[in-house]
Amino acid sequence: DFDSLNERHTLPSSEKRTFDHWPTQEDPFPGPAPIPVNRLQKFKRKEKMLNKPRGRKVRLRDMITRSEEASKMAQKQAARFDLLLPEDAGFLEGDEGEDTCTISQQDIADAVDITSGTKYFNLKLSQFGPYHVDYSKTGRHLLLGGRRGHVACIDWPSKELMCEINVMESVNDVKWLHSEDMFAVAQKKWLYIYDSNGIELHCIRKFNDVLRMTFLPYHFLLATASATSFLQYLDVSVGKEVAAFSTKTGRLDVMCQNPHNAIVHLGHHNGTVTLWSPNQKEALVKMLCHQGGVRSVAVDKTGTYMVTSGMDKKLKVYDIRAFKPFKSYFLPAGASCLSLSQRGLLSAATGDVVQVYRDVWSTPVNKPYMAHRTRGAVWGLHFCPFEDVLGIGHGDGFTSILVPGAGEPNFDGLDANPYRSTKQRQEWEVKALLEKIQPELISLNPTDLGEVDQVSFKQRHQERVEALGFDPLEKEKFVPKYKKKGRSSAGGIERRKKQVAHEDQRDEIRKTVEDKMKMEKEQKEREKKKAALFVNKSALDRFKK
Repeated sequence: DFDSLNERHTLPSSEKRTFDHWPTQEDPFPGPAPIPVNRLQKFKRKEKMLNKPRGRKVRLRDMITRSEEASKMAQKQAARFDLLLPEDAGFLEGDEGEDTCTISQQDIADAVDITSGTKYFNLKLSQFGPYHVDYSKTGRHLLLGGRRGHVACIDWPSKELMCEINVMESVNDVKWLHSEDMFAVAQKKWLYIYDSNGIELHCIRKFNDVLRMTFLPYHFLLATASATSFLQYLDVSVGKEVAAFSTKTGRLDVMCQNPHNAIVHLGHHNGTVTLWSPNQKEALVKMLCHQGGVRSVAVDKTGTYMVTSGMDKKLKVYDIRAFKPFKSYFLPAGASCLSLSQRGLLSAATGDVVQVYRDVWSTPVNKPYMAHRTRGAVWGLHFCPFEDVLGIGHGDGFTSILVPGAGEPNFDGLDANPYRSTKQRQEWEVKALLEKIQPELISLNPTDLGEVDQVSFKQRHQERVEALGFDPLEKEKFVPKYKKKGRSSAGGIERRKKQVAHEDQRDEIRKTVEDKMKMEKEQKEREKKKAALFVNKSALDRFKK
């Protein structure tokens, strides 16, 4: 029966073991899992502050320490979560002995899946071309601007037309603003702002003869370059002009921005490239890049490299940190348009041929990575964010080609989410406006914002010393001695502090006044001696030996 069976398999009390007495094993891998150094370097934010404030600035020192620890923790977490990112970047690889630049777009479209294959298409718009091209920050929407007045907005993955208008005058450039609800069109005379339905919102007559535009998304600034040599900044959040400078270098038709520090790069007909900020009326940097005029400029997203093409048929790669060229290539016909992708691919247009180059700044390039011939002369190039797609605007319309390895495979859902809903876009817009960076903070080195300006501090301290008549930081503050019988009340202590401070200040003022009187006395004596010499002189004194 069950009772006898239970008695048979029950252990004696001496052999019974509790859970607490089971033998434990030590962890063979104690502590957190190690992180590879190269992955940590990928997410590095800033250098550690070596010269921390000393003395009694304990609160500031603790604040800097906590900030560094939080930055280090964020770096480690980002490096750990990098393994969880769902997508990887790839590149086009040919068969043995096959050159990738000979593979046609039709072959690539046939080899990839149906969804990716639909991203290769042509729009034949020969009536109003050539076309300028711009993709939105999320990469979801396409903006086309024809030279003869045709403007169109397209949700290009679904091929849905958002709006299509004809402004009935020539269009020099088109640019998306902070979201896909508004875009700017540089027309023949003035700058116009339209919404996604094609309704005119604003006509800004202060911005006339605009040729090129670029939008700074984190500052909500639209920078424009005009035919009258003016560089202007428009704050689209409040609709006011922030700055306007005359560059005095002639017609401005070459323009781009540095995504790292929001500095605007302008190319000029004398072969120079100038760097501009809305805080300074003169150029921050002037670089002589070509022997002829500059045709196009592009800067990578890290703000490290700048690529320029000129009338001397050369393509040069510059290190902006040192402002020196370290790669130079000769193109038989030169490059009229340049564009850099998120992964560092460079597209260069020569006539009706578009060539894509890979690893331009790391290794010498002998041949293009990909090549494509369009139906007309290329007028505008733009890589689509987060997609392996290159948009080409030309004389016969628009062409979208597949460039494997061009786009960043993983997007930041809190910054630029291609799949966000209308509600998410509205919430993002409110947060972006609250976190808007002021134009006064634009500088060549963004890390300067977290450092102490020693020169300004010394200058302010000197001005304060001159105004007060004494140095408040020269010695420690007076600490009153504690007295008994109620004589160390709060009011009494403060009176004694003020009395000592007034006495010190009186001594300093007395010393300053005495020095000033002494200098004035010496000056009067010198003037008296000089006057006496002039009085006793005669016209015949010059003949004396």
